[in-house]
Amino acid sequence: MIRFFKDASIKTKLMSTHLLLILIPTVLIISLFYSSIYDLIVNDSIRQSFALSSQSASALEARLEPISMVSSSIRSNTFIRQICTDSISEEAKAELAHNSAFLNDLHSQLDSGIDGTMISSIHIYTDHAPTELYDNRLLEGFFVPEGSIHGTYWHGIMNSTPKTELYCPSFYLSHKEINDYGELAYIERLYPTSPASTESPTYLAIYFTSDEFTNILKHDLSVAGGVSYILNERQAIVASSDAALAGAYLMDYDTVRGISASSDGYTTRTVIGNEVYTASFNLGDTDWYMVSVIPSDIVLQRGRSIISNFAMIYLLTLLIAFLISWFLARSITLRLSMINDEMRAARSRPPVRIPDPKTHDEIGELTDSYNYMADQQNLLVRRQQETAEELRILEIRALQSQINPHFLYNTMDMINWLSQSGEIEEVTRAVQALSSFYKLTLSRKDPISDIRSEIEHVKLYVELQNMRFEEKIRLMVDIPDELLSARLPKLTLQPIVENSILHGILEKESREGTIVVAGWHSEGDIIILISDDGIGMDKEALHDILSGDNKNATGTNIAVFNTHRRLQILFGEEYGLTYHSTLGSGTEVEIRIPS
Repeated sequence: MIRFFKDASIKTKLMSTHLLLILIPTVLIISLFYSSIYDLIVNDSIRQSFALSSQSASALEARLEPISMVSSSIRSNTFIRQICTDSISEEAKAELAHNSAFLNDLHSQLDSGIDGTMISSIHIYTDHAPTELYDNRLLEGFFVPEGSIHGTYWHGIMNSTPKTELYCPSFYLSHKEINDYGELAYIERLYPTSPASTESPTYLAIYFTSDEFTNILKHDLSVAGGVSYILNERQAIVASSDAALAGAYLMDYDTVRGISASSDGYTTRTVIGNEVYTASFNLGDTDWYMVSVIPSDIVLQRGRSIISNFAMIYLLTLLIAFLISWFLARSITLRLSMINDEMRAARSRPPVRIPDPKTHDEIGELTDSYNYMADQQNLLVRRQQETAEELRILEIRALQSQINPHFLYNTMDMINWLSQSGEIEEVTRAVQALSSFYKLTLSRKDPISDIRSEIEHVKLYVELQNMRFEEKIRLMVDIPDELLSARLPKLTLQPIVENSILHGILEKESREGTIVVAGWHSEGDIIILISDDGIGMDKEALHDILSGDNKNATGTNIAVFNTHRRLQILFGEEYGLTYHSTLGSGTEVEIRIPS
């Protein structure tokens, strides 16, 4: 490990130092205080849950306050007290039933009590009201005969117990009450207050919906998997955030009341074999308790989740620190690395200048020195390349200069022969063809041509030879258009065709034959194949034609050898001519050039 750090780059050393300074203290702190931090997070989660449950209980009490206010208002109404008891005569009650001021006042009182969100309906169940009040349209069924609610669960409770008021869950009510008025109700015995009285009782019923309670209970949950519900003294669930979980975590009413009386926060209990945190809150003056239950494993999981999030944040911080240390180290070592990389690369290629330094410290001076060295070395290499290129061009021109006089000599000999034979028109044609040929050949000083121009040269040359040998030489060209622009030295094809004619076809007894010029792509190169049906060559002749060692070689053989050398000088040793010949059958010359 020590050897590794000794041999590591400066950037690695700087980054490692920064990361160790961050990592080691943090790991030590977490190792020492992990348990305390974990307990603190769990306790904080429980405190937050208790605070949220307290707020929910307060919200539920606030939703019950309008019911108490409406009840108190109706209970204190003198006219209602007079109508619903035997304190006044039936004639006086009848007068009240027709008193428009009394009816309008009572109607306004009912409208103000039914808020449309919590309280959904208000009724007085009594047998003491005058008959016309039961059907009064203005009061909209406010007075209902007491006999209509006989048989309901809540009526049985009120008649069999000394209770004067009762908060009812939905199953205390009849189907009609639930469908027409509301799912929950507050029932109060107005008259007589004693259940032992033989007088027909009068009940005030304030109906309200459970939606508000359910919404508050659902918002009470601080963690998933917990449940909140409202329990009454008869072990009935009034409302819950989740009916299934409320049934699973249902606790005894006395237990719930004991939790509320003895604890300021969540307590730990075992319910159906599971350890849970529970809290209980009495809702105002009712017998209802709001119960919140949170499985302990969920709280612990939340603690672990927070620890995991903390770890993720720490890892993210560590990553950011790594990036910062990387950029800092990079800013310090970038120029050194640049010089080092370029000097290493200079082992296999010419050195390349790096950007001039913006600062002139020690690294800046080193950069200037490297750039000076690179400029000087590149200048020497460039001069050497220019000298080599000049020598190469001179050698190509020297080889080509051996070809041109040879071809011109043979052509002029042919024109002389035509002139002596009196072929004046043929002489004219030959001179024109020769003129066109050299016009193409000498049109530019550049010794490089293309396949298209070389094909034209060959066609002109064959035309000149056919003037001499009675049109016995046939030339066939099959080269794709995409190859015609490929570059190659001037007079590459003509010496090979000339050799095919003079030493191949004209050596046959018939002195006639065919030359085919074809071309194609092969493995990234271009192949031009010139084949003839002449007499062919033996192995010795094949060796001599490209070796350049034959002192008695003819002019055409010299031209072919020079063509081969020009291709190798221009493109490399892997390019040039390859001869294949069968004595008595013909010869194939393969020309390979780069594409």
